[in-house]
Order: sequence, then structure tokens, then C-alpha cells
Amino acid sequence: MKKENILVERTFNAPVAEVWTALTDTNEMKKWYFDIEKFEPKVGFKFDFMGGPDDGPKYLHLCEITEVAENEKLAYSWRYDNYPGNTLVCWQLMDKGDKTIVRLVHSDIQTLAEGGTDFSKESFTEGWNFILHTSLRNHLEGESD
Repeated sequence: MKKENILVERTFNAPVAEVWTALTDTNEMKKWYFDIEKFEPKVGFKFDFMGGPDDGPKYLHLCEITEVAENEKLAYSWRYDNYPGNTLVCWQLMDKGDKTIVRLVHSDIQTLAEGGTDFSKESFTEGWNFILHTSLRNHLEGESD
């Protein structure tokens, strides 16, 4: 099976510390990402949350942090309860003064394919593009919280 990755990149009009807070503080995450009850940017920390299409089923996401470099990188495993497959989500932040480049890579998408269309590369690509280009942008740049 061919390895499939998704890459989404965006430059935000926000300093890297603000972007890092948005990625790691549960109060901030709830505003633009998912409602995650507990989250600590520490290797080995496990967290979970419910999510899915607005008009479809919700899935329990099971994640474990695999890499942390404050204001630079956050990576965690991403899989679903009772579904095959295991992927990795990696957020890379590049400090550009009052701007920050965020590069998100979601790798090994093909391992989730057996789960159906909600787990397709196209579905994830659409979701991550929305998250970076709309949801996180609006949160960081104040275009409508």
C-alpha cells in the first residue's frame, strides 16, 4: 500500500507564541479545533476527543504526543477507537517575527482507509484545509471567533 500524507501550510499574522498557545491550551483549542478535555504538550501524554462530519457520525479520536519542541513542533499519533489504522499529525511552526508559518503534515493516511469514506485522504484533506485556512485563521487573526 502506497504511503499517503497530507501537507497543509499557511502563514498567520500572529507571533509564534500565540500560535503555540492556540495549539496547546485547551481553552484556546475549544474555540477553533476540538473540545479536548485535557491536554499537555508532553511526550507520552494521551488525549482523546469526539469529532466527525457535521452531518454524520462522531468518532472517538485516540492520540498520544510523540514529539514536542516548544514554539517549534508538536506531533501526536491519531487513530480511532474500534477502527484499524494509526497515523501521525505533525505541526511545525516557523517564527517569522510578527508572522508564523504553520506546516501541518498528517502521515500514513492509507492505514485508515478500511474505515470508509470518512477516513479517506480526500476527507482529511478537506478537514485540515478548513482547520488551517478558516478555523485557525479566524481564531488567530480575529476575523470572526
